[in-house]
Amino acid sequence: MPMRELRIAAFAVFALACAAPAQAQSPYGIGRAATPAEIAGWNIDVDRDGNNLPPGSGTVNHGREVFDQQCAACHGAKGEGSVGDRLVGGQGTLATPNPVRTVGSYWPYAPTLFDYIRRAMPQNAPQSLGSEDVYAVSAYILYLNGLLPAEATLDARSLSAIKMPNRNMFSGDSRPDVKNPACMTNC
Repeated sequence: MPMRELRIAAFAVFALACAAPAQAQSPYGIGRAATPAEIAGWNIDVDRDGNNLPPGSGTVNHGREVFDQQCAACHGAKGEGSVGDRLVGGQGTLATPNPVRTVGSYWPYAPTLFDYIRRAMPQNAPQSLGSEDVYAVSAYILYLNGLLPAEATLDARSLSAIKMPNRNMFSGDSRPDVKNPACMTNC
């Protein structure tokens, strides 16, 4: 065997010998299990009934300030839409040929508004707003849609009690594959 091929074969054997111990660490040889603290940092979901809403509160007035600083550039000064989606108006348009889907016309549950804002907004820095600011922005958006008075303070209890205008217009999903009993409790 020529010397060049012998060196290539020796290098290949050496590389495989070095890689073998790495595979023994886990089934795929990469990664590690997440720590409980890492999981807790991402376990922030809030369901439609308000389960898992954090402590805190926010006012419509504070929400106006945060909205002006963090949201207006994309959603317009009064939530009328711009680069980002329109958040306000559209009531009574869902059954028309040109429905306007906004928080006030389409969104079925108020607590999921909090969840979405906390998780995904502002778009350039998701999860950067504290709970007080998220409650406040939620209050301001609900106020702009005529669902809260100007002096309102929003917290877990009051947010969960809001009945959205389109709440009863959604129908259940009758497909059997979305009704897995194993996923319906303690999820």
